[in-house]
Amino acid sequence: MIAEVDKGECIGCESCPEFCPEVFKMEADGLAVAYTNPVPSECEETAREAAEACPAHCISLE
Repeated sequence: MIAEVDKGECIGCESCPEFCPEVFKMEADGLAVAYTNPVPSECEETAREAAEACPAHCISLE
């Protein structure tokens, strides 16, 4: 699974790293990034939860 954050849509709410800090983090610009790819198999469920909880719907998982 590959995780991506559309920085053009990200609102910087910090929700995704709260759900899955192993995959998502906030950068200096205040926006999220998926920094671990591919997503480790043990983190796939929490990465999905992060994507579903994102209020901006800017996380894609493939």
